[in-house]
Amino acid sequence: MQNIFQREDCDQFINRINQLEIDSQPLWSKMSVDQMLAHCNVTYEMVYDNIHVKPNVFVRLILKLLAKNAIVSEKPYARNISYSSTIYYCRRS
Repeated sequence: MQNIFQREDCDQFINRINQLEIDSQPLWSKMSVDQMLAHCNVTYEMVYDNIHVKPNVFVRLILKLLAKNAIVSEKPYARNISYSSTIYYCRRS
């Protein structure tokens, strides 16, 4: 499994991002290029910036119990899985 903190893997991710074009076809979900980039950006904003509402204690507990193992495991993500609707906000104009 690739690791974003390994230089070689990170370079591969950057190269793949640089090859994206507005009409690139999705391989893993139904998001467009702009929606996917916004999705990735919101994830970092949630960690490093204070511009998104933090989940309350109950939601954090549920996420820890139900989602954490699936998110941080070595098992690759399945294709076309659903994702948070709060992140799916970017619309083409």
